[in-house]
Amino acid sequence: MDAHRRPLTDRTPALLAEGYAWLPNRMRDSTGSVVRTRLLGRPALAVRGPQAVRLFYDEGHVQRHGAVPAPVLDTLFGQGAVHTLDGDAHRVRKELFLPLLNPDRVAGLTEHVAAAWDEAVRTWSERPRIVLFDEAGLVLTRGVCAWAGIPPDAVDARSLARDLVAMVDGFATPGPRHLRARRARTRQETRTARLIEEVRTGARTAPADSVLEAVARHRDTPEHPLDTRTAAVELLNVLRPTAAVSWFVAFAAHALHRWPAHRERLRAGDGAFATAFAHEVRRFYPFAPFLGGRTVTEVTWHGESVPAGGLLLLDVYGHHHDEELWGDPYTFRPERFLDRSPGADELIPQGGGDPAHGHRCPGERITVGLLETLAVRLARLEYTVPEQDLRIPLRRVPTRPRSGFVVTGVRAP
Repeated sequence: MDAHRRPLTDRTPALLAEGYAWLPNRMRDSTGSVVRTRLLGRPALAVRGPQAVRLFYDEGHVQRHGAVPAPVLDTLFGQGAVHTLDGDAHRVRKELFLPLLNPDRVAGLTEHVAAAWDEAVRTWSERPRIVLFDEAGLVLTRGVCAWAGIPPDAVDARSLARDLVAMVDGFATPGPRHLRARRARTRQETRTARLIEEVRTGARTAPADSVLEAVARHRDTPEHPLDTRTAAVELLNVLRPTAAVSWFVAFAAHALHRWPAHRERLRAGDGAFATAFAHEVRRFYPFAPFLGGRTVTEVTWHGESVPAGGLLLLDVYGHHHDEELWGDPYTFRPERFLDRSPGADELIPQGGGDPAHGHRCPGERITVGLLETLAVRLARLEYTVPEQDLRIPLRRVPTRPRSGFVVTGVRAP
């Protein structure tokens, strides 16, 4: 029987068991940067490398509609989110988000988060221990709510932070974490929809030009404003990814603990090094294991094919640890990004291609800006790292230091 016609074994159980290593393990067993497999009952082709990134974001071959599994929509993105759209519908919806990303707006969010961090640090010094991952989530939530124009009396920041983090933490794993994520999604969509409705009816006033106002007033067409629930989904798609930067904050602390020589350049306020450090944290540490799209035509890559209606998987973790692309991928070396900015199809923790026209996350600039700012503040903070479990398990998706990175004896700079 032709090798391309042989029945494929469904590898979903292996994915759940192996986590980030699932596709790299398959790639090692193949003859190149491509693997045929089956996932969630559908034939799939897994690819890697800058050229594969361009293939993955070619809407003539790959679309998002119908590709995101329902459990992911019900936890991470929300039903009807911009991530599920293609073509003109995607571009129109994305126009809601792109104005938020001009340099002044990004700087404004960074200032709000920095102020929330500085306020939090003053309380940390009075506590015997803090879990940095948890505290970062709260700081980021407080900062993004203030920036988005959400009235302080409309949300409980601590409860919202807990739910936003839960949505990310449980999207890829069956069991209790996934159930917590579903409950968090339902709870916050209900609360956020109520806030949107209050703005639309005039019961609340959203600050002019705020994110809250933009989402409440957005129309996909002149005749069709977003329904209240979809508007809530998209407002959460501003808040949730900002809270998710708590993963990178924990990873940045982990990097500074393992390689403390980087601390001095960050403390000194070297802006170029802070950017390079942020990029290297996003490359070196695992976040998204892979991305998936639905094939709208038969797709052939390096001699392997997947039919229309199958899946094309982009191996993000393997891409970021590819020897041919990075030279020394398992060495944490921010200097690799000092000489040049990473190409659009090289560093892809939040997708590849052009964020204005494709599916690359439009909030990537925000992530980098926040991580630059908070990495410098981390480097300037005095604290003790007690004995704890700092392992980062690759079977857990999304992963993080097991302990959440505990610190004691915090001393404000």
